[in-house]
Amino acid sequence: MKNRKFLVLFALILSLGFILAACGNSDDESSKDSGGSSDGDKKSGDYKVGMVTDVGGVDDKSFNQSAWEGLQAWGKEHDFEKGKQFDYIQSNEDADYMPNVTRLVRQDYNLIFGIGYKLNDGINKSAEQYPDTNFAIVDSVVDQPNVASITFKEHQGSFLVGVAAAKKTKTNKIGFVGGTDSELINKFESGYIAGAKSVNPDIKIDVQYAGAFDAPDDGKLIAANMYNNGVDVIYHSSGATGNGVFAQAKDIKQNDPEREIWVIGVDRDQYDEGQIGDYNITLTSMVKRVDIAVQDVSNKAMNGEFPGGKVLEYGLKDDAVAYAKTNKEALTDEIVKAIEKWKEKIVSGELEVPKTREETKAYVDAL
Repeated sequence: MKNRKFLVLFALILSLGFILAACGNSDDESSKDSGGSSDGDKKSGDYKVGMVTDVGGVDDKSFNQSAWEGLQAWGKEHDFEKGKQFDYIQSNEDADYMPNVTRLVRQDYNLIFGIGYKLNDGINKSAEQYPDTNFAIVDSVVDQPNVASITFKEHQGSFLVGVAAAKKTKTNKIGFVGGTDSELINKFESGYIAGAKSVNPDIKIDVQYAGAFDAPDDGKLIAANMYNNGVDVIYHSSGATGNGVFAQAKDIKQNDPEREIWVIGVDRDQYDEGQIGDYNITLTSMVKRVDIAVQDVSNKAMNGEFPGGKVLEYGLKDDAVAYAKTNKEALTDEIVKAIEKWKEKIVSGELEVPKTREETKAYVDAL
């Protein structure tokens, strides 16, 4: 009798087990059929991208701002929200770089951009300390498997605006204002000089560096000295320091409306920065599409195709470096035709644009 009761109880338990198992399988299938979270969903819904600016600030109207616009475009593309899936931290001094990068790591950002070569050490150290986080550095190279290095052929675009400056000047004197005297900014200087000298080997070019990317007062002072010495076109590659160059040019134009005076912008199309009444003193800008690069790398990373350990280089051939044609009145058809002629030579490989002072000297000496 006891044996019979035991067998009945055992059969009931066994049946209950089969029922629960069937329910479990049904729930699993239901979850799959209803589109439950997959790896792809997790990547797109939970993926977070942040960026750390250099001292120029996110509103420098140049380099950092372009990068932030790219990250905002990435957020808009995926209907993401600032502060949740994407954000930035602004650096006020060099000592902020490493702490700011670390802060984003601790906030579980999957990809962190360091905007500018000054963040090289911070990104390099962070990549070593946090191998499970992906990083990207703009305008520098970090040799780490979890870092994508984003570079540009700035010397190519600078050559083209050098052509524009040489074709536009009436005084045969043009200027270049750099931020810090570094290998990167020397590329802008070198291309600009080579382009201008290609048009007119006898042109005079005043080159000065402010020593910082966040010093508009210094930029204004340098520009004032250049313009007072007869320079009528200044190309700046100096971040927020360049705001001072624009301010000085506009002050001069406002006081002397008949004087022809120009600024060539950098990184973004800085046409709006040159507006003064019905006139605009922005001749053109050397546009570097940091925004496109940031958006591109963010999408690659989110889709599991992060180019870690690779150096990405964007140039004229990729349409990632260009010159702005917004000021159609100032940038005449004659100037545009001259620029396009040189552009074709660069893109085809017929012309190798110098990117160091040594290469530029050899190039100019051979003209």
